[in-house]
Amino acid sequence: MTFDPARRSTLTRHDLNRFPGASLFDRVARVVCEAECLPRKELYESWEVARRARRRFRGGRVVDLACGHALVAQLMLILDDSSPSALAVDTALPPSAAGVRQALAAAWPRIAGRVELVEASIAEVPLAASDVVVSTHACGALTDEVLARAVASAARVVVLPCCHDTATCDTGGLDGWLDAPLAIDATRAALLRAHGYRVVTQTIPAAITPKNRLLLAAPTR
Repeated sequence: MTFDPARRSTLTRHDLNRFPGASLFDRVARVVCEAECLPRKELYESWEVARRARRRFRGGRVVDLACGHALVAQLMLILDDSSPSALAVDTALPPSAAGVRQALAAAWPRIAGRVELVEASIAEVPLAASDVVVSTHACGALTDEVLARAVASAARVVVLPCCHDTATCDTGGLDGWLDAPLAIDATRAALLRAHGYRVVTQTIPAAITPKNRLLLAAPTR
Protein backbone atom coordinates (compact mmCIF):
# COMPACT_ATOMS: atom_id res chain seq x y z
CA MET A 1 0.00 0.00 0.00
CA THR A 2 1.30 3.49 -0.90
CA PHE A 3 2.25 5.70 2.02
CA ASP A 4 -0.03 8.71 1.59
CA PRO A 5 1.54 11.97 2.92
CA ALA A 6 -1.88 13.65 3.02
CA ARG A 7 -3.30 11.30 5.66
CA ARG A 8 -4.17 12.88 9.00
CA SER A 9 -3.44 9.70 10.95
CA THR A 10 -0.94 10.04 13.79
CA LEU A 11 2.62 8.94 13.17
CA THR A 12 3.74 6.25 15.63
CA ARG A 13 6.68 3.95 16.26
CA HIS A 14 5.11 1.56 13.77
CA ASP A 15 6.04 4.09 11.05
CA LEU A 16 9.72 4.29 11.95
CA ASN A 17 10.77 1.86 9.21
CA ARG A 18 9.29 4.21 6.60
CA PHE A 19 12.07 6.73 7.36
CA PRO A 20 15.32 4.72 7.39
CA GLY A 21 17.60 7.25 5.71
CA ALA A 22 20.25 9.65 6.95
CA SER A 23 18.57 12.74 5.47
CA LEU A 24 17.47 15.53 7.77
CA PHE A 25 13.84 14.88 6.87
CA ASP A 26 14.08 11.20 7.82
CA ARG A 27 15.82 12.10 11.09
CA VAL A 28 13.06 14.57 11.98
CA ALA A 29 10.40 12.06 10.94
CA ARG A 30 11.85 9.39 13.24
CA VAL A 31 11.77 11.83 16.17
CA VAL A 32 8.11 12.69 15.63
CA CYS A 33 7.24 9.02 15.14
CA GLU A 34 8.74 8.33 18.56
CA ALA A 35 6.67 11.19 20.02
CA GLU A 36 3.48 9.52 18.70
CA CYS A 37 1.35 12.65 18.55
CA LEU A 38 1.85 14.36 15.19
CA PRO A 39 -0.45 13.91 12.16
CA ARG A 40 1.39 12.60 9.10
CA LYS A 41 0.12 15.48 6.95
CA GLU A 42 1.49 18.05 9.39
CA LEU A 43 4.99 16.57 9.14
CA TYR A 44 5.07 16.76 5.35
CA GLU A 45 3.44 20.20 5.14
CA SER A 46 5.72 21.67 7.78
CA TRP A 47 8.84 20.31 6.11
CA GLU A 48 7.90 21.63 2.67
CA VAL A 49 7.04 25.09 4.02
CA ALA A 50 10.08 25.38 6.29
CA ARG A 51 12.68 24.36 3.73
CA ARG A 52 11.27 26.67 1.06
CA ALA A 53 11.09 29.54 3.55
CA ARG A 54 14.72 29.02 4.54
CA ARG A 55 15.89 29.04 0.94
CA ARG A 56 14.61 32.61 0.73
CA PHE A 57 14.86 34.00 4.26
CA ARG A 58 17.78 33.44 6.63
CA GLY A 59 18.24 34.69 10.18
CA GLY A 60 15.78 36.69 12.25
CA ARG A 61 13.44 35.53 14.96
CA VAL A 62 10.92 33.04 13.60
CA VAL A 63 7.31 33.83 14.50
CA ASP A 64 4.95 30.94 13.73
CA LEU A 65 1.34 32.14 13.88
CA ALA A 66 -1.59 29.70 14.10
CA CYS A 67 1.24 27.28 14.73
CA GLY A 68 -0.41 23.96 15.66
CA HIS A 69 2.44 21.81 17.01
CA ALA A 70 4.95 24.56 16.04
CA LEU A 71 6.87 22.15 13.83
CA VAL A 72 7.52 24.79 11.16
CA ALA A 73 9.14 27.10 13.72
CA GLN A 74 11.39 24.35 15.05
CA LEU A 75 12.36 23.09 11.61
CA MET A 76 13.37 26.61 10.65
CA LEU A 77 15.73 26.77 13.62
CA ILE A 78 17.16 23.36 12.75
CA LEU A 79 17.63 24.39 9.11
CA ASP A 80 19.22 27.76 9.93
CA ASP A 81 20.98 28.20 13.26
CA SER A 82 21.47 31.94 12.67
CA SER A 83 17.94 32.61 13.93
CA PRO A 84 18.21 33.39 17.65
CA SER A 85 14.81 32.03 18.66
CA ALA A 86 11.30 31.08 17.61
CA LEU A 87 7.95 32.20 18.98
CA ALA A 88 5.06 29.84 18.21
CA VAL A 89 1.56 31.17 18.83
CA ASP A 90 -1.91 29.67 18.66
CA THR A 91 -5.17 30.48 20.39
CA ALA A 92 -5.27 26.88 21.65
CA LEU A 93 -2.06 24.87 21.44
CA PRO A 94 -2.43 21.10 21.08
CA PRO A 95 -1.70 19.39 24.41
CA SER A 96 1.08 17.45 22.66
CA ALA A 97 2.90 20.56 21.34
CA ALA A 98 5.19 20.63 24.37
CA GLY A 99 6.03 16.96 23.80
CA VAL A 100 7.06 17.63 20.21
CA ARG A 101 9.27 20.51 21.38
CA GLN A 102 10.88 18.32 24.03
CA ALA A 103 11.52 15.49 21.56
CA LEU A 104 13.12 17.77 18.96
CA ALA A 105 15.25 19.55 21.57
CA ALA A 106 16.52 16.17 22.77
CA ALA A 107 17.56 15.29 19.21
CA TRP A 108 18.92 18.80 18.43
CA PRO A 109 20.14 20.20 21.77
CA ARG A 110 21.17 23.50 20.14
CA ILE A 111 17.49 24.51 19.81
CA ALA A 112 16.67 23.71 23.45
CA GLY A 113 15.30 26.77 25.24
CA ARG A 114 14.98 28.73 22.00
CA VAL A 115 11.36 27.84 21.11
CA GLU A 116 8.61 29.57 23.07
CA LEU A 117 5.04 28.23 22.88
CA VAL A 118 2.36 30.83 23.64
CA GLU A 119 -1.44 30.69 23.68
CA ALA A 120 -2.62 34.07 22.38
CA SER A 121 -4.37 35.73 19.49
CA ILE A 122 -2.39 36.98 16.51
CA ALA A 123 -3.28 40.56 17.43
CA GLU A 124 -1.42 40.20 20.76
CA VAL A 125 1.93 39.24 19.24
CA PRO A 126 4.48 42.08 18.91
CA LEU A 127 6.46 41.83 15.68
CA ALA A 128 9.69 43.40 14.46
CA ALA A 129 11.06 44.16 11.00
CA SER A 130 13.80 41.57 11.52
CA ASP A 131 11.28 38.74 12.11
CA VAL A 132 10.34 35.98 9.69
CA VAL A 133 6.60 35.46 10.09
CA VAL A 134 5.24 32.09 8.98
CA SER A 135 1.77 30.59 8.99
CA THR A 136 0.73 27.22 7.60
CA HIS A 137 -2.96 26.83 6.79
CA ALA A 138 -4.30 29.74 8.80
CA CYS A 139 -7.95 29.37 7.85
CA GLY A 140 -9.73 31.92 5.70
CA ALA A 141 -9.31 35.53 6.79
CA LEU A 142 -6.80 34.48 9.45
CA THR A 143 -4.20 34.41 6.67
CA ASP A 144 -5.09 38.03 5.87
CA GLU A 145 -4.60 38.93 9.52
CA VAL A 146 -1.15 37.33 9.46
CA LEU A 147 -0.24 39.28 6.32
CA ALA A 148 -1.57 42.54 7.75
CA ARG A 149 0.48 42.13 10.94
CA ALA A 150 3.62 41.34 8.95
CA VAL A 151 3.12 44.34 6.65
CA ALA A 152 2.52 46.67 9.61
CA SER A 153 5.92 45.64 10.99
CA ALA A 154 7.70 45.42 7.61
CA ALA A 155 8.58 41.80 8.43
CA ARG A 156 9.29 39.00 5.99
CA VAL A 157 6.33 36.66 5.66
CA VAL A 158 5.50 33.16 4.42
CA VAL A 159 1.95 31.80 4.26
CA LEU A 160 0.30 28.64 2.98
CA PRO A 161 -3.38 29.72 2.86
CA CYS A 162 -6.42 27.46 3.13
CA CYS A 163 -10.20 27.56 3.61
CA HIS A 164 -10.67 30.48 1.23
CA ASP A 165 -13.97 32.16 2.12
CA THR A 166 -15.47 34.70 -0.27
CA ALA A 167 -17.58 36.11 2.59
CA THR A 168 -14.50 37.20 4.56
CA CYS A 169 -11.64 37.25 2.01
CA ASP A 170 -11.11 39.73 -0.83
CA THR A 171 -11.22 38.32 -4.36
CA GLY A 172 -10.09 41.67 -5.80
CA GLY A 173 -12.83 41.38 -8.42
CA LEU A 174 -10.83 38.63 -10.11
CA ASP A 175 -13.37 35.88 -9.50
CA GLY A 176 -14.94 36.59 -12.89
CA TRP A 177 -11.79 35.16 -14.47
CA LEU A 178 -10.31 32.93 -11.77
CA ASP A 179 -11.79 30.45 -9.36
CA ALA A 180 -12.42 32.16 -6.02
CA PRO A 181 -9.54 30.66 -3.99
CA LEU A 182 -7.00 31.58 -6.69
CA ALA A 183 -8.52 35.06 -6.99
CA ILE A 184 -8.13 35.54 -3.23
CA ASP A 185 -4.49 34.46 -3.24
CA ALA A 186 -3.70 36.57 -6.33
CA THR A 187 -5.22 39.58 -4.56
CA ARG A 188 -3.07 38.87 -1.50
CA ALA A 189 0.05 38.86 -3.67
CA ALA A 190 -0.99 42.11 -5.35
CA LEU A 191 -1.65 43.81 -2.00
CA LEU A 192 1.79 42.82 -0.75
CA ARG A 193 3.36 44.30 -3.88
CA ALA A 194 1.35 47.48 -3.36
CA HIS A 195 2.88 47.72 0.13
CA GLY A 196 6.39 47.57 -1.29
CA TYR A 197 7.01 43.84 -0.96
CA ARG A 198 8.89 41.60 -3.34
CA VAL A 199 6.63 38.57 -3.85
CA VAL A 200 7.54 34.99 -4.73
CA THR A 201 4.86 32.39 -5.44
CA GLN A 202 5.51 28.66 -5.23
CA THR A 203 3.63 25.44 -4.60
CA ILE A 204 4.29 22.47 -2.35
CA PRO A 205 3.41 19.00 -3.69
CA ALA A 206 -0.32 18.59 -4.29
CA ALA A 207 -0.03 15.02 -3.00
CA ILE A 208 0.36 16.54 0.48
CA THR A 209 -2.47 19.05 0.23
CA PRO A 210 -4.60 20.52 -2.56
CA LYS A 211 -4.29 23.89 -0.75
CA ASN A 212 -0.69 24.06 -1.80
CA ARG A 213 -0.02 27.65 -2.90
CA LEU A 214 2.89 29.13 -0.96
CA LEU A 215 3.31 32.91 -0.80
CA LEU A 216 6.67 34.34 0.29
CA ALA A 217 7.32 38.08 0.52
CA ALA A 218 9.90 40.53 1.84
CA PRO A 219 10.01 44.34 1.91
CA THR A 220 12.06 45.82 -0.88
CA ARG A 221 13.28 48.64 1.36
